[in-house]
Amino acid sequence: MTITEPELITFRTADGLDLRLRRVGPADGPAVLLVHGQGVSSEMFSLTEIRNATQVLADAGYQSWLLDWRGSCRLPYNESGPPYTLDDVALYDLPAALTEVRARIGDRPLFVVAHCIGALAVAQSLTAGLLPGLAGVVAQGVFLTPKVSTSTRMRVLLGSELIGSRVNHLESDFRKVGLWSRRTLLYAALSRKGECPDPTCRMVHHGWGMGAELFEHDHLDARTHDRLAELFGTISLAPLAHLRQMELAHAVVRWNIDDDRYRALPANALDHADRIDCPVLLLSGTRNAAWLDSNKLCHEVLAARNPELDVRYVEIPSYGHLDTFIGRGAALDVFGHLVDFLDEHSAGQA
Repeated sequence: MTITEPELITFRTADGLDLRLRRVGPADGPAVLLVHGQGVSSEMFSLTEIRNATQVLADAGYQSWLLDWRGSCRLPYNESGPPYTLDDVALYDLPAALTEVRARIGDRPLFVVAHCIGALAVAQSLTAGLLPGLAGVVAQGVFLTPKVSTSTRMRVLLGSELIGSRVNHLESDFRKVGLWSRRTLLYAALSRKGECPDPTCRMVHHGWGMGAELFEHDHLDARTHDRLAELFGTISLAPLAHLRQMELAHAVVRWNIDDDRYRALPANALDHADRIDCPVLLLSGTRNAAWLDSNKLCHEVLAARNPELDVRYVEIPSYGHLDTFIGRGAALDVFGHLVDFLDEHSAGQA
């Protein structure tokens, strides 16, 4: 097996933003496009302090393509870019990334593995027919039927209606908030609850997670916990209203209803699930407090409404949300499910 040197590729979307792809792994293996969540980055798949997803995939013969879409904390758009919704990610970022990967892998099998908000955008793109010819999709945490707790719903409402009208973005690193910052009281409110003594950790849970635990503490390597401020950067509040709309509908819905530029996206992705033309694996931790049992619900709904689809659901015992990828034991507890799914469906395309 020939391993290529890591390669960084910059590409531009149709609406003019420069995004990044990193290619790592075997030169001629099936390809896996890895899609992160909001406010983190593709680094969540390649943490150096643990046996990470890209290492496991490489050992299994897969070439990883790590995407940094416009919601990545490694790009400037959360802080200084134009406002965006998941419609933009689904219409511009994901199809453009797929085109870049396809241009370099030819007819080799191509999978998508997506986490959280990234998985919602993949659901939009996939049901719009904008991601054709995939060998399979893995969606972690949520896919077509977003569902959160009542307390989280209220925090999303507060964030979109009150905070969002006054603040465009938030930092996760509590140390960057000065004592005399106009946001000091907001940060103090967002980070005041929680058992962990690290204020950045509390900020991550109660700011990014809207009050829900994003991961099980016991599953993180101490070195990962110590660098949470690096892994979570600036987050844009612009998508909050769209997320609120989706959660209220318990479905992935289009935000830009009256804008012809987004007409390619379905008004309700669940109503067009029959356009999904590849197998789907829905993953979730049994302690996922961010999206509760969204993927279990999705599996039940699709089994009833679209029994012809190849959709399966796997729960990871004792795991929460983000620790399914950044947990120190994820290589043993989680990634085997990914590899088994990829192996099954790449063999069918060989």
